[in-house]
Amino acid sequence: MTVHTRSPLEQGFLLLIVIIASVAFAWLVGPFIGAILWGVIATILFAPLNKWLLKGIPKRPNLTATVTLLVIVAVVIIPAMLLSTALISEASTVYEKFQRGEIDLSRIFTEAEHNLPQVARDWLSVRGLTDFGAVQARIGQGIASSFQTLASQALNVGQSALGFFLSLGVMLYLTFFLLRDGDVLIAKIERCLPLAPEQRSLLVTRFVAVVRATIKGSVIVAILQGLIGGLIFWILGISGALLWGVAMGIFSLFPAIGTALIWVPASLYLIATGDTWQGGVLFVCGFFIISSVDNVVRPILVGREARMPDYLVLISTLGGFELMGFNGFVLGPVIAALFMAVWEIFAKAPVEAGGLGDPPAMLPVPPAP
Repeated sequence: MTVHTRSPLEQGFLLLIVIIASVAFAWLVGPFIGAILWGVIATILFAPLNKWLLKGIPKRPNLTATVTLLVIVAVVIIPAMLLSTALISEASTVYEKFQRGEIDLSRIFTEAEHNLPQVARDWLSVRGLTDFGAVQARIGQGIASSFQTLASQALNVGQSALGFFLSLGVMLYLTFFLLRDGDVLIAKIERCLPLAPEQRSLLVTRFVAVVRATIKGSVIVAILQGLIGGLIFWILGISGALLWGVAMGIFSLFPAIGTALIWVPASLYLIATGDTWQGGVLFVCGFFIISSVDNVVRPILVGREARMPDYLVLISTLGGFELMGFNGFVLGPVIAALFMAVWEIFAKAPVEAGGLGDPPAMLPVPPAP
């Protein structure tokens, strides 16, 4: 059987059709890009569990994928919904207390100023920051605006509940098939990549490893830091412990600065308002316990080879959040992982004539006659 070899014109036309079809398909599924993203991420994170189940229940991919999906629902989705409900309730309670005057910012600032050193009081006075009534009004306006925005977004979520559950259904549906047929799909994707076989394998393997390690480490560290931080706030009797714990969990996604953006101001506030021992305990616990979770747990979960540099995680997370909102917290590091994998392959690729990379080995020069 003769094999037809495509001419450059045929190859170019086929490539054009592939690009047009791919762009059209991406536009078609655009409304569910977030659901698709989270489905892929869930598959990458829980694929080891699915493979482990397959070893115990061989030749039953539908059953193992279903069990894995139920684990995802029980471990991730249901707790996330319950936490979101409790968080909204606590935030609403804090806002209502502020509206009723139970949270008196003027009194808080007066107590803080009274406990500050004279140098700090003089510094505030020079800058006109001792007019606590005006400061309270400005902060009150900011808090009211923030809660109005939160309320409007919650209302929009309630009004579009059908869209939310539709996206959730798409995510779970996609996750099931990716868990069941993931290996086949990866093999097909590898064959379509115009790279050498070893480069295809390296790209897919490295990308999946970095994504799994980075996201797994970030999520588990966020849960631990948020849980420990919220528990410390609760033990110290600080109101809104759940709210602050969730805030620390979210901020822990940013390396280096992370949870310190919460517990450092909180401890300084407690010290300034006269609760010296509470502020001191919070600062010590934040420095030695909350912050150490990232330094101890993340390397164990991620490993040194698969871990992205902290500065790359920070920049990609901030950039992803700025461009894509909440989905950017995950999609940013995913794109950074792809960036690292591609450049690693490029650095290891053999040098072609006139290309970049390490210079080719010099041929031996024959001796002069």
